[in-house]
Amino acid sequence: MKTSKPYILVLLSAILLFGLSCKEKPIEKKIEVDTTVKKPNIVVIYLDDLGYGDISSYGATELHTPNIDALASGGLKFTNGYASSATCTPSRYALLTGMYPWRNKDAKILPGTAPLLISTEQQTLPKMLKTQGYQTAIVGKWHLGLGTGMVNWNERVSPGPNEVGFDESYILAATQDRVPTVYIDNGNVVGLDPNDPISVDYKTNFEGEPTAISNPEMLKMKWHHGHNNSIVNGIPRIGFMKGGDTAKWSDVDMADHFLTKAQDYVKNHKEKPFFLYYAMQQPHVPRTPHPRFAGKSGLGPRGDVILEADWCIGEFIKTLEEEKLLENTLVIFSSDNGPVLNDGYYDDAVEKLGKHDPNGGLRGGKYSIFEAGTRVPFITYWKGKIQPATSDAIVCQMDLLASLADLVGTEDKTTDSEDVMNVLLGESQKGRENLIIEATGKTALRHGDWLMIPPYKGKNFREKVSIEVGNLPEFQLYNLKDDAGQQNNLAKSNPEKLAEMTKIFESLRGVDFEKGVKEVIFR
Repeated sequence: MKTSKPYILVLLSAILLFGLSCKEKPIEKKIEVDTTVKKPNIVVIYLDDLGYGDISSYGATELHTPNIDALASGGLKFTNGYASSATCTPSRYALLTGMYPWRNKDAKILPGTAPLLISTEQQTLPKMLKTQGYQTAIVGKWHLGLGTGMVNWNERVSPGPNEVGFDESYILAATQDRVPTVYIDNGNVVGLDPNDPISVDYKTNFEGEPTAISNPEMLKMKWHHGHNNSIVNGIPRIGFMKGGDTAKWSDVDMADHFLTKAQDYVKNHKEKPFFLYYAMQQPHVPRTPHPRFAGKSGLGPRGDVILEADWCIGEFIKTLEEEKLLENTLVIFSSDNGPVLNDGYYDDAVEKLGKHDPNGGLRGGKYSIFEAGTRVPFITYWKGKIQPATSDAIVCQMDLLASLADLVGTEDKTTDSEDVMNVLLGESQKGRENLIIEATGKTALRHGDWLMIPPYKGKNFREKVSIEVGNLPEFQLYNLKDDAGQQNNLAKSNPEKLAEMTKIFESLRGVDFEKGVKEVIFR
């Protein structure tokens, strides 16, 4: 017995140490993997008002977009890819925050003087990626508000993209058709002469400043509706601006300008993983193609700027390849909402449309709760990682936050974003089960193959933009698998499915979904 006790103690100690070492080894192994494997770069290429049928890989026959097509044929093309909303600001809000925009009453089309829409305390896609060691940047269109509502454009404008997660930002504040018509580099207006300060107002013009109404002889582009305020480069804009002449952008050079900034960012940040949000301005109005592309499409400036955007994407992908980054970069391509032809200017988009169908057979368009408002081209490309295929899974841009969190080794469950990373990589066909889509404050439910639109007051057809927006006094129910063009309303003939859809919708959206919905003035 005297000799057995020490033996037992030694044996127990050995077992205990062995058990502890077994528990520690997997942890040590995980840490080693995380520190030695470089995380993939992530690029989101986001177009503005590009429709489901605007590119040849999605069925366009009158436009040829070889560089976007190369992403689609070499990656995963989604047939049920959605923006959250049928207008730009809400979609961008959802993409960056992972939140349904209808949860934020201010998430609507913003003027150039609107305060920052995203709270600096809010979770965002770039914030999440920064916690995982990523460098983050935005190049291009912002349109999510800046400052606190009283912006002095002659000082650093804050808060903005830098305060919600972007290490670097080179942006236009709102849209190409809105003032101020200047680039903003990390909060500072580029090229500003302090002796010629900028003033911006969206209600009242500045004394003596020409407008489209007072000085039509100065116009190079004729306005159709809404765009009759200050004139910059011969183009009438929304809003009034005075001063800042040396800082004003050149419209025809904008695509080249943003491309160069995106390329430079990649070249200067290739040693560490980066996230680049490349938010292009095409084919939003005013459509101002560089002379290299003017007249090339035969469809007028709208077609020309789509060709221009395709070329820019091709040049950007070449840069990734030349910098030996393509095999370790996930590229996500999409659009903020569906198409519109005449969105405020006479530019032959309607007259030269010909056989081209920007909707790709879908009903509605920008501003519309019908499918063409929110169903958009959606492509994921990762050379050597994603196998070429077409997916019918339902995915939404809002899901990038949770999905990319999964990709880089963390998780986010604080937002409406759902983790569909395996779907985006082509490893699963099971996407979202339910999705609330939004258009100008009105919402509808996509569930499986079905779409349900509740009754809404107001005009259905908007003459200025020639688009059906989906306002009908009765319930609408469509089987999108059989009827993508939404021509056969099954609400009356299938009351059981309608009841099921309504129950799901109210559980997600709330029974008072129409409360506070207001008519939107279309520009």
